[in-house]
Amino acid sequence: MRILLTGANGQLGTELRRSLAPLGELVSSTRGGTLSDGAACERADLGQPGSLAELIDRARPDVVVNAAAYTAVDRAESEPDLAFRINAEAVGELARACAAAGARLIHYSTDYVFSGENERPWREDDPTGPVNTYGASKLAGEEEIRASGCQHMIFRIAWVYAAHGHNFLRTMLRLAGEREVIQVVDDQHGTPTPAHWVANASAKVIAAGHRGSGTWHLAPQGQTTWYRFADSIFRIAREKGLPVRSQEIAAVSSEAYAAGASRPRQSVLDSRRASLELGIQLPGWRQGLCEVLEQCK
Repeated sequence: MRILLTGANGQLGTELRRSLAPLGELVSSTRGGTLSDGAACERADLGQPGSLAELIDRARPDVVVNAAAYTAVDRAESEPDLAFRINAEAVGELARACAAAGARLIHYSTDYVFSGENERPWREDDPTGPVNTYGASKLAGEEEIRASGCQHMIFRIAWVYAAHGHNFLRTMLRLAGEREVIQVVDDQHGTPTPAHWVANASAKVIAAGHRGSGTWHLAPQGQTTWYRFADSIFRIAREKGLPVRSQEIAAVSSEAYAAGASRPRQSVLDSRRASLELGIQLPGWRQGLCEVLEQCK
């Protein structure tokens, strides 16, 4: 099996390089054409959608795993054209190239395609209604894939983090050494998801040869808020002996925090369909946090 991976230097892409390597010949690609260790790789710049069909022709993959995306949620409000070019237009080009080549596309979307106005976890068939530009661009990318006719699997994921890259956990650990008090939003609900769990689940599905097209939610069990997640990060980090001082965390509202983009208040994803149809059930989010903090050591 020949697998083309885009976004290979990102926090999810880094984990996918590890999980996909045993499945066959892995062709990694990044925007600049080099991996984080300096090694050369294919170049896949989703900011230039017209170059992607040529990449598919050259790489001749059986499966394309697209881990590249525009993920700067706040900045997307002032860069909507770029967000849509990367998250929608380029994804459409990639999907149509996959359809023409007979390649299967694995793509990652987001909880932000939903409005956040729900009293229960979001199911795959719930009406979408993004409240920010990032969510709207990711939803447009989903629609481009479905319209392309390619064989595809879209995985919606949420609150993804890892021991590397730019994410909430690493930001909290950094701020612990810089501030006496850290303000964290306590009225947005979701489920923190380790990137290595998403990568392992993706590899499992690809190895199993699942052929049906569709959309699935991939989230651990349970839910929390950003404030309670931060509190758990510091508590468990200290238990594991990481050099994190006792930290005062102040719970604030979304309005008081005043981020550049609106966020959905309810981002919990219902992942029962992935369990029933794909045999994937992620453990509880606290177990994932323990694993990632162990990696941080």
